[in-house]
Amino acid sequence: MLHHLELWVPDLQRAEKSFGWLLGALGYAPHQHWENGRSWRLGAFYLVVEQSPALAAGTHERCRPGMNHVAFPVEGRAAVDALVEEAPEHGWRLMFPDRHPFAGGPAHYAAYLENEDGFEAELVAVEAVEPS
Repeated sequence: MLHHLELWVPDLQRAEKSFGWLLGALGYAPHQHWENGRSWRLGAFYLVVEQSPALAAGTHERCRPGMNHVAFPVEGRAAVDALVEEAPEHGWRLMFPDRHPFAGGPAHYAAYLENEDGFEAELVAVEAVEPS
């Protein structure tokens, strides 16, 4: 399991709007708040967005070397669909709409969202497993 993930963003307010909504909808709680950053926690893991003064470029490009996207589990297809419906109000757009919700393949129900700064989040439908 990851301890934390830190994303450097060009605009903290936009990142707080998009990631704050998404992470809150996925059950994350606000964790840290400082002048140049915010974080949200779920269990032992937390995700940080920071507008660092040391940022070397003004934009994120997911197709360059480095991290392409972050994938989050979502409890069921209906929850994925509800998030996709609400996403545009919070700075996200649906990627690959012509192949949604199977852009990752016929057995992979997911939504691929991109925020205004080019960060991609994949929302993967996972079904609850019945205890045996």
